[in-house]
Amino acid sequence: MPGRAAVADLSSSATILNVNDDEANRYLSSRTLRMVGYRVLEAATGEEALRLAMQERPDVVVLDVKLPDISGYEVCQRLRAQPETASIAVMHTSATFVTTDKKVRGLEGGADAYLTEPFESEELIATVRSLLRMRRAEQELRRRAEHLTEADRRKDLFLAMLAHELRNPLAAITTAVGILDRRGQMDTKDGRMVAIVQRQTNHLARLVDDLLDVSRLTRGKVELRKTRLDLRGVLEQVLTVFRPQAESRNLKLESSLPTVPLWMEADTTRLVQVFTNLLDNATKYTDAGGSIQVKAERSVEDGRMGARVRVKDTGIGIRPEVLLSVFELFSQADESLERSRGGLGIGLTLVHNLVEMHEGRVEAHSDGPGRGSEFAVWLPLLPVASDSEQEVVLPALVKRRRHILVVEDNEDARQALQDLLETWGHRVEVAADGLRGLELAVQRSPEVALVDIGLPGLDGYRVAEELRAKMGQGIRLVALTGYGGTEEHSRAREAGFDLHLVKPVHPDALSRLLSEL
Repeated sequence: MPGRAAVADLSSSATILNVNDDEANRYLSSRTLRMVGYRVLEAATGEEALRLAMQERPDVVVLDVKLPDISGYEVCQRLRAQPETASIAVMHTSATFVTTDKKVRGLEGGADAYLTEPFESEELIATVRSLLRMRRAEQELRRRAEHLTEADRRKDLFLAMLAHELRNPLAAITTAVGILDRRGQMDTKDGRMVAIVQRQTNHLARLVDDLLDVSRLTRGKVELRKTRLDLRGVLEQVLTVFRPQAESRNLKLESSLPTVPLWMEADTTRLVQVFTNLLDNATKYTDAGGSIQVKAERSVEDGRMGARVRVKDTGIGIRPEVLLSVFELFSQADESLERSRGGLGIGLTLVHNLVEMHEGRVEAHSDGPGRGSEFAVWLPLLPVASDSEQEVVLPALVKRRRHILVVEDNEDARQALQDLLETWGHRVEVAADGLRGLELAVQRSPEVALVDIGLPGLDGYRVAEELRAKMGQGIRLVALTGYGGTEEHSRAREAGFDLHLVKPVHPDALSRLLSEL
């Protein structure tokens, strides 16, 4: 019968620790429990109970409140305080402490049940079985949680490896397209094809970054690298990237930025990511002939001075029921079967989390389908200084030819990077592995080394450590890698790298880096 099978399952493998200084009561309880089939241990004092609990790890402790050395209340609290015994079910029993306040004290102190002596054998057995069911349900939930944690860890590892494997070919494609784009001798059709490849490669690179970042955010692994910056510069950078895309889709992109700086403490890369995702959504969900407006202005909220940036489009709009969950992971504005707008449904989740990490807020507004949408980001500004209202003119970058070593095991990425650097007039040495790279660096003394991390044999971290030991600060080291987490940035710094770049590196970004080194 099912009922008897369940009873046997609860009895056959359970261990009960019976703690009572009254020998007669202890004997009767133990005899009752053994008759059902439980393995029963006995203790007459609190200290003995704690020792046996640590040693035997029973499933249930039947614990009398009044003991000769320490009270059952304290025994229970000490069991709960130790990780090894915290999950043991505890049932208080007492013939003296039977008032409501005493029972409440025991239950609030960590006990799972409370029986008043004298009690019937059936009541004791039923309570023990109830505690065993509860404990085994908790154990099952714990096992599931551990399984999910391990699965989540494996998923994160897979995403990191996937990103690394994707970034190598992306780096080669990005660099090769950059070379073609700079030759300037293509007909209109070829130029259009190069532009398409460049846009789609950039889009794919953003998808890879978003996948990794949402995984890190859910695990609390993203750290901000804040510096003092002018928000206008961030917005101009993003607008510069999106203007050609908007034109190619026959969209009108308008912007209105203040004439004075918007100084704040923020992570430039993360803010670029925020507004890139918002503009990417606006262009994706707005049909040809539509318009997108980006407006930034000072705004005081809750007594704090900040900047409010609005990204407004005339696109497909957002239904009211979708608007409520638009910042949730995998939420999609376009839920049609054809999924013509694309996307993974993670961009706005990243926006929401990154803005909150900057102590800001983001809101979504829409009057419904076909009536466009608006996303408003508010970020805190630094207090206005006497000279902060003045326009800041950055000095022009000084470009010069350099002697550069490229250490990269991916043949296509290595060749494309060499060709790009030589096109700019740099003298370039190349190596396909860490040992050869180290040998060339010592022999030829390059000014800059661009070193891939995932090298065969001697990895990039070891190469950097060896070069620092042999050449000191006489060489600038730049890590090129498909791994872009905070841990990788920190490890690269510790190994001796001056900079850490995540593949694919856009040619303009690489040119700017070499000019600034």
